[in-house]
Amino acid sequence: MVQGVLAPLQFAAFLVSLALMARWYAGAGAFGPAAWSVVAKTALLLTIMVTGSIWEKEVFGRWLFAPAFFWEDVVSMGVIALHLLYLAAFLGGLLAPGPLMALALAAYAAYAVNFVQFVWKLRLARCSAVPA
Repeated sequence: MVQGVLAPLQFAAFLVSLALMARWYAGAGAFGPAAWSVVAKTALLLTIMVTGSIWEKEVFGRWLFAPAFFWEDVVSMGVIALHLLYLAAFLGGLLAPGPLMALALAAYAAYAVNFVQFVWKLRLARCSAVPA
């Protein structure tokens, strides 16, 4: 239930953040809202990861890397690493706006791959659950 609410919320945050980043790249938007939108999306990502690992523990007996979700979890670790790298760079003032937004885009590209993995797995599960 929690994942069913958080996953679409995170995806919406991703789309809003992408729009804010695109506006900034086009010179039509401010850097601050674009940068902070990545922070908000990262908070949702971390929340989903914690609740997802709790679910995996309850269902599969493992906090992460259960065989049924092994590759999704592997990619999720990369997604989280990139998002946390962004947080460190942003909050620490370690990168100029351009490279910081490029890092955010790399994190978002990894998130998109992970999103497709989960949608694909969900589709396969639904197709196998439908009687022929």
